[in-house]
Amino acid sequence: MKLANLNKLLNSELTTKIINSSIENDELVINSEINNLNSIILFLKSNNNCKFKQLIDIFAADYPNREKRFKIFYLFLSHEKNLRIKISCALDKNDKIPSITKIFPSANWMEREVFDMYGIQFKNHPDLRRILTDYNFKGFPLRKDFPLTGFNEVRYSEKDKKVIYEPVKLEQNYRDFDFSSPWEGTKYLKEINKKNQNE
Repeated sequence: MKLANLNKLLNSELTTKIINSSIENDELVINSEINNLNSIILFLKSNNNCKFKQLIDIFAADYPNREKRFKIFYLFLSHEKNLRIKISCALDKNDKIPSITKIFPSANWMEREVFDMYGIQFKNHPDLRRILTDYNFKGFPLRKDFPLTGFNEVRYSEKDKKVIYEPVKLEQNYRDFDFSSPWEGTKYLKEINKKNQNE
């Protein structure tokens, strides 16, 4: 089956569930609402004309200036048909997206990673807790408003004999700024050497 035929099939079978679809970079891209996500994925996996039986990845993106801040993406592969498909959903900060762990058990860790990095909640997830950061970690590192240095730093305290968290302090002691232009080369060093020799 070709992508164009698959696109027609999905638009006829799932007319009310798909917002729009297009073919980009040899894969079919489908936009959908959160509520229709599970039924679309179930159709793609079980329908004999599709057979998308491998979940490749789940990831998200943060667009802070949009009304619906986050976009979540699901990538699927059909070995039998040699086709790829990407499903995307836009969601707000407080929206909960249905977990697909009952359809694809491998989604468990992927959904936990998205939760850990972006704070996106998954309904009916069997074990939704942080997976890459520490249990007491504050904030979500891949959100655009998360500071580059984070909020806390972790270090081992010899005094307390344990790992402690403390607010990030940016040390300035070892910074040596050189404001000369790279086009001037090391001319300023020669001037300093001349001054030292004259003294």
